[in-house]
Amino acid sequence: MDLAFIPSPSVGVVHLGPIPLRGYAFCIIIGVFLGVWLGNKRWVQRGGRSGTVADIAVWAVPFGLVGGRLYHVITTYEPYFGKDGHPLDAFKVWEGGLGIWGAVALGAVGAWIGCRRRGIPLPAYCDALAPGLAIGQAVGRWGNWFNQELYGRPTDVPWALKISDDPAIGRIGGTYHPTFLYECLWCLGVAALVIWADKRFRLGHGRAFALYVAAYCTGRAWIEYMRVDEAHHILGLRLNVWTALIGLVLAVVYLVVSARRVPGREEIVEPGAQEALAGGEPADAKAADGSAKAESGAAAEKDAGPAEDGPDAGEAEKSAEGEAKAAGSGKKS
Repeated sequence: MDLAFIPSPSVGVVHLGPIPLRGYAFCIIIGVFLGVWLGNKRWVQRGGRSGTVADIAVWAVPFGLVGGRLYHVITTYEPYFGKDGHPLDAFKVWEGGLGIWGAVALGAVGAWIGCRRRGIPLPAYCDALAPGLAIGQAVGRWGNWFNQELYGRPTDVPWALKISDDPAIGRIGGTYHPTFLYECLWCLGVAALVIWADKRFRLGHGRAFALYVAAYCTGRAWIEYMRVDEAHHILGLRLNVWTALIGLVLAVVYLVVSARRVPGREEIVEPGAQEALAGGEPADAKAADGSAKAESGAAAEKDAGPAEDGPDAGEAEKSAEGEAKAAGSGKKS
């Protein structure tokens, strides 16, 4: 008899009239919001403008969602394109199935597009966003709890996850390792590690992001090994375990090579941001205002014409008077 366990929600969706409110979707949305919020704070601390992270996220988030879904469908194609599969179910993102590997990879493409449009170095943007990504993943993992999916092996530990029986999808009720909770806690630890290391060693040029990837992949490898859902295996290991190991190696290599080639941190992460902070307005706005004032002054001078009572007019009047006197004296003689 189980004396303690983590209960699963009886339903993962609540209908507000005709509108379905899905716990999985809410977890993803909250995770994105927290990630962008923390990324914005870190970007401003690095010398960027407030709001830039959100502007680039408009590109990165949709790309990330598409990439995450593509990775899941490609690596778990049987329910969609296998025997008795339903291809249209590939579009039902709300039912779960987002691969973090595809989300990060294609999300980086979207971020690159946004950074290129703003003249911002992608590595600096990724460094600012790295802890927020980990926190977003920590929150997003609770979507698996709402859907009762991606749990680990059977167990009777006090923190076991209670899964309800569902013969329609082949789910067997019982208590299992809550791998969603393990990954949530691991991601929070990764976020704390990146924030600490970034302050301690002033990581730059993409190294904070590489540390996030390396730390996350380390935890994901052993958490993935505990899962019991169906997956493709290569040499006895789940595909996602291999993906995590490859990601870990690539991140460590990048950390070492980057530290040797471009040590330190970027001095300028967003052109014009420091001038805007010092003057209270963007540098380009100041230049435009100065140009406008110069043009206005030139136009006023042109419309006014030559001054009648100015110094030049007085000199001209004296010169004319002197010529008249000279002519008069010559006539007398």
